[in-house]
Amino acid sequence: MNNVLVVANFSAGRKQAIKYRKKIQKFLLRKQVYFHFVTIDQLNEVEMDIFDTILAVGGDGTVNKVLPYLVGTNKNLGIIPCGTANLLAAKLGINNISKALKAIDKENVRKIDVMSINDKLSILRCGIGYDADIIGKTPQSLKNKFGYFAYFITGIIFALRFKEREYKMLIDGEQRNINASCIIFANAANMYRNIVSLAHSSTLDDGLMDIFVLKTSNPIIFFFELLCIILKIRKNSNRAEYIRAKDVNIENSWLTCHIDGEKINFKGNIRINILDNAIEVFNK
Repeated sequence: MNNVLVVANFSAGRKQAIKYRKKIQKFLLRKQVYFHFVTIDQLNEVEMDIFDTILAVGGDGTVNKVLPYLVGTNKNLGIIPCGTANLLAAKLGINNISKALKAIDKENVRKIDVMSINDKLSILRCGIGYDADIIGKTPQSLKNKFGYFAYFITGIIFALRFKEREYKMLIDGEQRNINASCIIFANAANMYRNIVSLAHSSTLDDGLMDIFVLKTSNPIIFFFELLCIILKIRKNSNRAEYIRAKDVNIENSWLTCHIDGEKINFKGNIRINILDNAIEVFNK
């Protein structure tokens, strides 16, 4: 680590990134490396070739913004978690700035997978249906005020609006027609920090995505089936299904989804696939 680009989202996590700036500067000065701070909006103006390390100061959305500058390169990613969810950092065992800087200082690096959704990249998950409603429609003002609990508030509101839809998908070459109210495609399946997971056996470097299909439009049954998956009571039923795959194609005319918490509207078919060991990240 010699040349470090620090990409900060100063509106993340109740503006914690602003408070962290001096501590990060002090750490990098001690490391005697060249460093440069930019905001997410300034990324396109940076000469990336001179940097061997990118530090993402923010939440999962900030990490997602720097992915295009990491995939296919030898650059390392360091995460300073201060967003609403920080799910990737939690999966890596990093839940505060002290642990983050310690991991970066040790320079313990591991390779992890990335999901590709058409021309978008995802480190965590892509959701359609109810999952997209919750994450894509939770206002930033609500997240700033209540943190991760904001998603629970939105979830309760949209639980009254369940709708099933037919999805025609090609999953690793097998044609499937699936009626579902929610489908989640996960590279990292942990939720609510690292407290629960939709796939307890999944890892960030297994070369597969975990797909969770919830087929009911009844909100009570929906949450019961989701709870069964989380608690490992049952994986598959006529109301819920768990699939592992490497490549998925979805026939689509117009579909709203979220990618790592960012609302995306897709017009035309969607391809979701795993890029094996696509980036290198500092790990606890």
